[in-house]
Amino acid sequence: MTYWYEGPLAAFDTETTGVDVETDRIVSASVVVQDGPGTRPRISRWLVNPGVPVPASATAVHGLTDDHLQRNGRWPSPVVEEIARALAEQASAGRPLVIMNAPFDLTMLDRELRRHRASSLDRWFESTPLLVLDPRVLDKHLDRYRKGRRTLTDLCAHYGVTLDGAHDAAADALASLEVVRAVGRRFTARLERLSPAELHTLQAVWHAAQARGLQAWFAKSGSEEAVDPAWPLRPELRAAA
Repeated sequence: MTYWYEGPLAAFDTETTGVDVETDRIVSASVVVQDGPGTRPRISRWLVNPGVPVPASATAVHGLTDDHLQRNGRWPSPVVEEIARALAEQASAGRPLVIMNAPFDLTMLDRELRRHRASSLDRWFESTPLLVLDPRVLDKHLDRYRKGRRTLTDLCAHYGVTLDGAHDAAADALASLEVVRAVGRRFTARLERLSPAELHTLQAVWHAAQARGLQAWFAKSGSEEAVDPAWPLRPELRAAA
């Protein structure tokens, strides 16, 4: 019997101008498709000229400068539609989509679609829903008492996954995909009876519980930082009347 984590998977990742999903912009993105463990991945890449300055702090993370993006990047409007179409194709093909910290990348794409296409991400999945596997949520639920951080780099080290070129969208997407396969193998007894659709629903519940726990920890520490429980996409912010 072949379990879902040994079958076809896709993965998605972005690099951005910052970490605010409402105001920052996508500068690069990648969709990686792999038919099975060890098979050659098919990689699609996009480079975007965001039309706004790229802060030095962001360039320090992903290495993409204003000059490079202005010379080589495409305008956001056609790119974000191409990315949304690529994700919709994965949903139509029945491939689960691996996204590390899904609420960030999917919300970034949704806001870019609203900004440049007067559209939204939900519109692309009205007929066939997107099935998301988030290695951060899965790992945190299945191994909740493990100490330490759970960034992609940390998860790769923990599960023995090679991460070449961290903060390159394609490299991060492929590593996230391999982490999910490793999580599946390690926790087979707890995951083998669950379909990707069932896991998608469960992860929304797990993420909300994880957000509440983190919010309580922040409150105890005297921090007012808010943690959004929505997964895998944050709702649109409504302007005050």
